[in-house]
Amino acid sequence: MPELPEVETTRRGIAPHLKAQQIDALTLRRPDLRWPIPKALATAVRGQQILGVRRRAKYLLIDTEPGAMLIHLGMSGSLRVLPHGQTAGKHDHYDLELSNHTLLRFNDPRRFGCLLWQAAGTTHELLAHLGPEPLEGDFDGDYLFAMSRGRSAPIKAFLMDQAVVVGVGNIYVAEALFAAGIRPMRAAGKVSRASYQAIAVAIRRILAYAIERGGTTLRDFLKPDGEPGYFEQELFVYGRAGEPCKVCGGIIKGLVQSNRASSYCPRCQK
Repeated sequence: MPELPEVETTRRGIAPHLKAQQIDALTLRRPDLRWPIPKALATAVRGQQILGVRRRAKYLLIDTEPGAMLIHLGMSGSLRVLPHGQTAGKHDHYDLELSNHTLLRFNDPRRFGCLLWQAAGTTHELLAHLGPEPLEGDFDGDYLFAMSRGRSAPIKAFLMDQAVVVGVGNIYVAEALFAAGIRPMRAAGKVSRASYQAIAVAIRRILAYAIERGGTTLRDFLKPDGEPGYFEQELFVYGRAGEPCKVCGGIIKGLVQSNRASSYCPRCQK
């Protein structure tokens, strides 16, 4: 599933092509994706100028005066900027046709993405209870330490809770915990303030670097220009169970947490 760096990479890729363009039409090829697409959406955006493209957690928001189109890539979704008239494929579910003779096309083989609407001056229910952005100023070790008190859940599950901090998915939590030297199964409430400071620093550094390098290429994700990301080659623990640790040479161990694969180094992480 595309995580925060992949979504931010997508935002940066499409934003220059969309900003200040007028929306000529929204062409829908199916009535739903993960959820029903609002029936009035095509009418609401037609003729509107795009004011900007934002990201909140793993959601993209295309802003217009009456509101914002709310987009999630799901597990396999991608957005492409293409010329008008480009033939649509089987999994091309909608096109946003623009006044500069291009279109923004959403492709999603698994259909777990979404296209919803957030009226101006409101906050969509999917965004209403999210935690802070990990790359913004209100996210730090003191915040994580305070939020973790009394929590018995494993620290990896705690950090992946979107009400605690947004967009830090499986890959980047695993890498940040390795960088901070913390095992993913430790109880969140038992981790020290100093360790949370190290975790927060690691999360910010790893996410920022992954964004700079174009995100982590997963099985179904490519950058908007069609080039794969490159951060994947530099992972220390994620997806490396049974392989030697790049730091100490010990064997990376794998486990399952909350029905998701996890991995860590028994020597480097305590």
